[in-house]
Amino acid sequence: MAGKAVWEYRGDPEQSALLVQFANGTIQTPKDVRFTLYRNEDDKTPETKRQRILAADTDRLSYVGNNYSTETKNSPLCKYFIGVLNKATGKMEVYDAEHIKMQPVLKTDNSTVSKQIEDATDQSTKTYREKVDALIEAFGTNRQKRALSSRKLNQVGSETLNKAMVKAAEEIIGNKGKTELLKEAMDTNEELSSIFLPSCNASADKPENVYKFDDLISPVEYEALESVSAAFKNITPEELQQMTEKKEHTLFVLQELREIKLAKDPDRQARVLWYLDMLIKFSQLKVAKRKDLITKGCPSIICANLMKNFSVIVYKDGRIQNSISGTMKSKIVAYVIALALHISNFQVDLTCLQRDLRLTENRIIEIAKAMRLKIGKINMFSDVSFEESHKIATLELPLIVYKPAGGMKKKRKM
Repeated sequence: MAGKAVWEYRGDPEQSALLVQFANGTIQTPKDVRFTLYRNEDDKTPETKRQRILAADTDRLSYVGNNYSTETKNSPLCKYFIGVLNKATGKMEVYDAEHIKMQPVLKTDNSTVSKQIEDATDQSTKTYREKVDALIEAFGTNRQKRALSSRKLNQVGSETLNKAMVKAAEEIIGNKGKTELLKEAMDTNEELSSIFLPSCNASADKPENVYKFDDLISPVEYEALESVSAAFKNITPEELQQMTEKKEHTLFVLQELREIKLAKDPDRQARVLWYLDMLIKFSQLKVAKRKDLITKGCPSIICANLMKNFSVIVYKDGRIQNSISGTMKSKIVAYVIALALHISNFQVDLTCLQRDLRLTENRIIEIAKAMRLKIGKINMFSDVSFEESHKIATLELPLIVYKPAGGMKKKRKM
């Protein structure tokens, strides 16, 4: 019958044994490992009294571990013991133990040490933003790290783009010279203006041939306007008064309707006024929809041309829309002025159109000058019998050429 084994506790909290675990594997020849234990000399402070550092050297690597860092500190819920069996007496002597995880230490050369010293020096000179970025790289969440990486990529891309633009500009200036560049800038400005201005025949011998009527309203559109403009053609004073009270149409159109019976061609006048009224209303939209125009009685062919010629296709909120951009609104204003010239003996009240189009006076005058119209001023009396000044645009031959304010100074700025 086997003897009964007993154990005796010989633990001493001050003299705990060490359980060593190597992080990168198992030591095949433990006898070849040379261990060195370091104790904290501060015996008065309880927190540091039990701190230990264990170093281990082998032929290939060196290892180090401790019992106080957050990564290697033992869990308070776990306690380790070591038992030594005495075969002669059959007793097991049990001792307290501490678990230490050994990490390999790579040898550093002089260049690595110098680099660490330089990094420490640079750390003191870093800005607050750079220090925060370093903390994010070390301890940030994945989302913060992605945002930091994206910001750095954008910053590098922006700097690269700026350098490329500066280099390209220097090459262009060196090759062409400033005079040639100024000339090209003026030509480009004229090309951009032609995008939203009606086709202009500067060498025309008659005012009606400068901005041709067929370029403003096509013959097909003109035919489609016959039925919808009948109400304007046969309007009575009572109906005109009712329209004025309800404010169904623009101020410029209502003023011209008062004298439609005196026009040389009332039918043509009515068709142009109806198209002009629809064009002004179209300019007030932010997003143009075909069904809304058809609901207002706009013929299908005119509706299609308005959407095609005076709106831009954009992708917004997950769908394609016809948007009235700033350039398109300027184009509408230019066409409105050109049509108004044809129905008012080539002299148009810009102040009246400005209020209908909801523009500033400077903006509508800029467009009128781009169309090479003569700008004048006239005093008029309103319905409440007080005098106010109106800007008048007149189409005169030869066409006026406006120079930028400031001459060459303006050109350099461009």
